[in-house]
Amino acid sequence: MDLNSIINSLLPSWTSVAMLLSFFTYLGIAGSILPGRNIPGVTLSDGTRLHYRCNGLLLLLLLVLLLGTGAWIDLVPPTAIADRGLELLSTTFMFSVFVTLTLYVTGRQSRKQSSSLKPHVTGSLIHDWWFGIQLNPQFTGIDLKFFFVRAGMMGWLLINLSILAKCIQEGILSISMIFYQLFSFLYILDYFFHEEYMTSTWDIIAERLGFMLVFGDLVWIPFTFSIQGWWLLSHRVELTAAAVIANCLVFLIGYFVFRGANKQKHDFKKNPKALIWGRPPKVIGGKLLASGYWGIARHCNYLGDLLVALSFSLPCGLSSPIPYFYPIYLLILLIWRERRDEARCAEKYKEVWAEYRKLVPWRILPYVY
Repeated sequence: MDLNSIINSLLPSWTSVAMLLSFFTYLGIAGSILPGRNIPGVTLSDGTRLHYRCNGLLLLLLLVLLLGTGAWIDLVPPTAIADRGLELLSTTFMFSVFVTLTLYVTGRQSRKQSSSLKPHVTGSLIHDWWFGIQLNPQFTGIDLKFFFVRAGMMGWLLINLSILAKCIQEGILSISMIFYQLFSFLYILDYFFHEEYMTSTWDIIAERLGFMLVFGDLVWIPFTFSIQGWWLLSHRVELTAAAVIANCLVFLIGYFVFRGANKQKHDFKKNPKALIWGRPPKVIGGKLLASGYWGIARHCNYLGDLLVALSFSLPCGLSSPIPYFYPIYLLILLIWRERRDEARCAEKYKEVWAEYRKLVPWRILPYVY
């Protein structure tokens, strides 16, 4: 593919705009009317709590069913996303810029004083646009932060399914592609099955909604997490039996650490007396959980996330670093985030945090200080 072809493939079209807007419209309307559990978020600094309708799994299954039906009756080509990958990438990026500029302008004009909507303005345009100035901005009653992360995870699966359809169409489906698709599908399905856990994550409870989160949710998650699929679409990789077994072990260990740690933290926030591994939890200062995974290493959920990310790339073999972009990026991101979390926790919990650090000295990985 020459330079002109690449440039042309990056240019948005009305078709890509229509595809993106149709996706968001479906998520907005169906997400508002489909049944789901109404989960209260954490208590904010002013004592209020937002509520989230957690119907993401039903929303996802219905969407896949509708698209599958559309493909079956030749209404929607199953390879539509794979055929317009770069075009959709640029369209989504431009949408992210537009949305975050709109959030910045409307946020500056807001006179709301609630914890979720009160503007936090530093005076630096770049800083406020990048990190956002409102904690939980809404549009027609929809919490945009929760909406965008849901869109990113679903978009990742839709890209993968379209790549899979293209592989089948071209007769190049491989064991490597099957394992990548299987691991990522299980991870995404698990995310929506446990969607309520998202309501207690740092992104939801502490990060304001700016370009960093919007771009991360709408562009970074679906288009970079699927790099392995794009790679396998044009590179055939043969896996040995030993490689398959090792890959499965990495995924399973990573999944159980990631899911187990997040579940323990979520259950503790809902009920501080909930048993951890069959025993009463050890709590520091009445605030910090120091049992289970959280008694082994601080932010140990990041270790599980890294192992799962690695399992997505291992089916691509070791011939190129390109399919390993996601786990490498995630390693850098989580180390940076862990440092930010440490600083925030030290400021928030003070001597309680210092006591927790003495009891649990390791960071992310046991024996790493």
